[in-house]
Amino acid sequence: MPRDPNEPVRLTRIYTRGGDAGETSLGDGSRVPKTDARVVAMGDVDELNSMLGWADAGLERIQNELFDLGADLSRPDDEGLRIEQPYVDRLEAEIDEANERLEPLKSFVLPGGTEAAARLFLARAVCRRAERSVLALDGANSLAAVYLNRLSDLLFVLARAANGGNEPLWKPGGER
Repeated sequence: MPRDPNEPVRLTRIYTRGGDAGETSLGDGSRVPKTDARVVAMGDVDELNSMLGWADAGLERIQNELFDLGADLSRPDDEGLRIEQPYVDRLEAEIDEANERLEPLKSFVLPGGTEAAARLFLARAVCRRAERSVLALDGANSLAAVYLNRLSDLLFVLARAANGGNEPLWKPGGER
């Protein structure tokens, strides 16, 4: 049966055996070791995406955008990039909107609180790692790291909101 043009991919078999020797294919068809920095960055973004699914915070649009970001990372050239400035602008608007409903910060926030907040804080930490991995790449879409930077800020604000104003705050050494 022919593939529907609206289907981005059709997998009839999950395993291909193509990576059994420790290599994988990039978006341009080239083969690289699975330990290549580009593949590591793609894996960190994939892990982040999984964390967002586990956070169950209604972030499906962002999960789709992370697939776009992964597609950008899979290409060693700059052709067909998907992450563009409007993605970053939308995250900034969401950060501002969510942050308006929160009390101003008076201390650093400890990652934790409610289960929902803890999951979002964990996703934020994974997002920061993904950002560092992307920054280590030569020739990656420059907006990919900016997008991840804003996303980590959004996850921080959403985690604060998930704590409902009762967030654990850092108490410096002598104040514990």
